[in-house]
Amino acid sequence: MKKIILASLSPRRKELLSAVGLKFEIHPSSFEEKETHISPARLALHNAIGKANDIAEKHKNSIVIGVDTVVAYKKHIIGKPKNKQDAKRILNLLNGTTHRVVSAICVIDTAENKMYTDTEVTYIEMDCITEKEIAAYISHGEGADKAAGYAIQGIGGLFIKKIRGDYFNVVGLPMHKLKKILEKAGVKII
Repeated sequence: MKKIILASLSPRRKELLSAVGLKFEIHPSSFEEKETHISPARLALHNAIGKANDIAEKHKNSIVIGVDTVVAYKKHIIGKPKNKQDAKRILNLLNGTTHRVVSAICVIDTAENKMYTDTEVTYIEMDCITEKEIAAYISHGEGADKAAGYAIQGIGGLFIKKIRGDYFNVVGLPMHKLKKILEKAGVKII
């Protein structure tokens, strides 16, 4: 039986996979993510493939899952805030707008030498939030290590007016898309 490996230390991805009963190991990739001006989907796919390949090279007879999530607003790719001032800048940029969350998944079956990839896009409409709310949220610290400076699954969800697409994609792992890719690789979750 092939072991399943998640090439990520993300606690949210670990939590989502555990919640559906998938038995897996975690081996974080040391692949250095690229940050370029290519499209968000191409960037996420490049990084997901790089993460999966990094781990696949070290594990035979395995199914390796690499994932990357990118937040984009207009032509800007929004990363994690560098500090509180950067968090304020990011939240002000997204305030009252619609931005997109793009995730790419790469699954490599090392025994069959096959790769499966796909991307998911979710649109997030953020409500207009006040300077006081932004300051209070930043002081809370929840969004400090999150792309775009907020967590939809926490207090940051209070600022989200509407989403179009996969909620789990915004959390960091598009579960429906992952299920479909794993099925192609011969892995049944249910």
